[in-house]
Amino acid sequence: MTTSTLTCSNNKENNVEDFHSKSSKLEIDGDSKQINSSTKTISFPLPLETEKPTKILECDEKTPDAHVPRDSRLIRLTGVHPFNCEAPLSVLYDSGFLTPTELWYVRNHGAVPEVLDSDILNWEFRIEGMVEKPITLKLAELLTFNQITIPITMVCAGNRRKEQNVVRKGNGFNWGSAGVSTALFTGVLINEVIKLAQPKHTAKYMCMEGADKLPNGYYGTSILLSTAMNPAMGVILAHKMNGESLAPDHGRPLRIAIPGQIGGRSVKWLKRIIITEEPNDNWYHIYDNRVLPTMVTPEIAAENKSWYNDERYALYNLNVQSVICYPAHEETVKIEENKPYNIRGYAYNGGGIRIGRVEISLDQGRTWQLAKIDYPEDLYRKAIHTPQLFCGKLDMPNRELCFCWCFWNIEVPIMKLSQAKDIVVRAMDENMNIQPRDMYWNVLSMLNNCWHRLTVSKQENSNVLKFDHPTVPALTKGGWMEKVKEEGRELTDGFWGSGSVVATDHLQERKLSTIKMFDESITREITEEELSKHNKDGDAWIAVNEHVYDVSKYLKDHPGGVDSIVLASGMDSTDDFMTIHSDHAKNMLIKYQIGILKTNTTKKNNQTDEINANTQRDIFLSHKQWTKATLKQKTEVNHDSVYLTFALEHSNQKLGVPIGKYFYMRCTSQSNEKVIRSYTPISETDQLGEFDLVVKLYRASGKRSAGKMSACIDLLKEGDTVECKGPFGDFEYQGNGVILNKGVTYKIEKLTIIAGGSGITGIYQIFRQACRDGIECELIYCNKTEKDILMRKELDSLQHVHYCLTRQRDDWTGLRGYISSSYFKHVHDGLLLCCGPPEMMDNIYKTAVKAGWNVHEQFIRF
Repeated sequence: MTTSTLTCSNNKENNVEDFHSKSSKLEIDGDSKQINSSTKTISFPLPLETEKPTKILECDEKTPDAHVPRDSRLIRLTGVHPFNCEAPLSVLYDSGFLTPTELWYVRNHGAVPEVLDSDILNWEFRIEGMVEKPITLKLAELLTFNQITIPITMVCAGNRRKEQNVVRKGNGFNWGSAGVSTALFTGVLINEVIKLAQPKHTAKYMCMEGADKLPNGYYGTSILLSTAMNPAMGVILAHKMNGESLAPDHGRPLRIAIPGQIGGRSVKWLKRIIITEEPNDNWYHIYDNRVLPTMVTPEIAAENKSWYNDERYALYNLNVQSVICYPAHEETVKIEENKPYNIRGYAYNGGGIRIGRVEISLDQGRTWQLAKIDYPEDLYRKAIHTPQLFCGKLDMPNRELCFCWCFWNIEVPIMKLSQAKDIVVRAMDENMNIQPRDMYWNVLSMLNNCWHRLTVSKQENSNVLKFDHPTVPALTKGGWMEKVKEEGRELTDGFWGSGSVVATDHLQERKLSTIKMFDESITREITEEELSKHNKDGDAWIAVNEHVYDVSKYLKDHPGGVDSIVLASGMDSTDDFMTIHSDHAKNMLIKYQIGILKTNTTKKNNQTDEINANTQRDIFLSHKQWTKATLKQKTEVNHDSVYLTFALEHSNQKLGVPIGKYFYMRCTSQSNEKVIRSYTPISETDQLGEFDLVVKLYRASGKRSAGKMSACIDLLKEGDTVECKGPFGDFEYQGNGVILNKGVTYKIEKLTIIAGGSGITGIYQIFRQACRDGIECELIYCNKTEKDILMRKELDSLQHVHYCLTRQRDDWTGLRGYISSSYFKHVHDGLLLCCGPPEMMDNIYKTAVKAGWNVHEQFIRF
């Protein structure tokens, strides 16, 4: 007779060897028929003893998930509800091979079904479809089958999605690198249950459906029936996770668990299994978890839904992946001689194929070093005499397929790290499939597995290295990719925004060759005089690179508003159009081409100089021409922002920007490139002779180059000039609570404003004037730290201003964390303005919906 004693180590150190010793010691007393010695000690990981959450978080109390206790450390990716989250990457890694249940990533499409303790054993699921004997089973009956326990790593197909979204926003929210978790699942091999229903010979798919009712029906998907029926693939009906009944977020009381496939196939809250000849026609199977070809943009996919119906693009097996966990994001390390640093992280693969090697490079892939790999999963295979584990047989000794992640590490001298620009990692599986260097962007941002790259920079005036990960999950800004994007540099050229001039020039040439802006077959000649007549709403022509376009049909859909097109119409707009617009917009222009511009070479059109010469104009800005302003004073506001005062043409002149509108400012860079950005002044609208701006700068730091406009502004000195044009914009606060937005007039008595970072500059004038007009106002201003708060003095002079910080000191008395519905849930009869990063505005929109706002009428993205 065999007896066993289980003990679990809870070593918290980060050292890789100690980290993987977080395992149980199972002492087995056996006879000579089983083993040669009287006692054999086998070690393998068991769940850590952790404190499980028992209370409902405040943010969940007003949602349909008010019955689900959750860990406050989890990073919410889609606002308060539905609940989608991942653990901080370092916390995930430090937890070891088996992820504590409370730190597991969660992908919920809607509300979590509430299942009472008294109903668990009576939970029913049905097997139907192409079967000879449809059956319905209760969980109590399922417990009479042979139970097994196996370790399974699950991964969301969107893991590392934010990196793709930074390149170009796709149709998915921002997963970081921690959308992966591992547990010991206990349950019944699904083939044992399905064979009782006797599938028909022509059946090919196992379709599954959960109990989570969603806008497009119940969540459902499918896998190949041959996968489900192969016991080697380890597909199980699971009712326990890490030795405990399933938690609500993870499928309580019953789910499918499929090793090696994307997490979206492991249906939670299982209610139905349908055996079919075709893949599932469930909405969520068709429109989720697919990698469409990279040339299919969100616009193309929205216009032609048939792309989603091609089963070739459906995702099943995971792809080869590796991630650097340490150094952590923004970790700092002192540079010391003869000191090593232990770089470490995780890797995984799909389809049961083992990771065969992991390599790191400190010279952007020119040379590579082999890392050590630890496979904790193999420890279970060695436990050949293990008895029951969590009411199920540990069914691993005879399994050859790899179901779990592994961990890698390599020691590198710190001095060598100090000479590197970055650290990159790649993994290869035993079939020699290797992570690619370059990203395969796709509209759903799925299965991103390009090399994981951390940047290395030396802190200014210090002997310290700082490391940056590519992104920070959810709506939080951070990571080297966003810095590169904000600087206007290229993220997909193979040089991560830091390529050589030759490489950049080559890329630019390649880009220009793919942008088609005119049709050679169109030969109609249009004179400058004829062009000038088409300069109003409904009849707008522009000229770009000597070709004429009728953009009247594009007015309503133009992201910059009607004004920015109408005010540039009737004239040659080449400089402005080419500087401001994206490649996508340039490619679209060909649809509107009507002719070729016939220029009058003898005519000297120097209207700009004429305007500047007319110093008696009351309004400085012009809709049609650039006018010059002179820098009068430049003051540092904080570490990355400046206060600029510009002089107008004469002391009695007004800038001419109504409250809520903006203007364009144009500078010339050192390379003689025209750089244009939009700005909203913070000065009074009736201020004479000058105007004021507060501008956030993206300066050079270490090996990172400055943003184009930031570099221009940093070089500006008193007496230098810039060019201005405007005003533009669809929004205007006309005073006394009257707002005009996209042609619709609002009369308000209450106004709630949420601003993020430099977004305060775009909305400050509105808030200030509304307060003066006696409108009931409230401003919530969000930043990372207190030092990031702009215009603190000006804001403190106004009432009802609340500061919210995501990184604050213990003595901070303002709002903390991210915006929740409780911050503005009591004001439903006013207007909600939001000005900040796009991801923040998306989050505010969703939160406003949950707080009860009529967002179609009350919410304005500014």
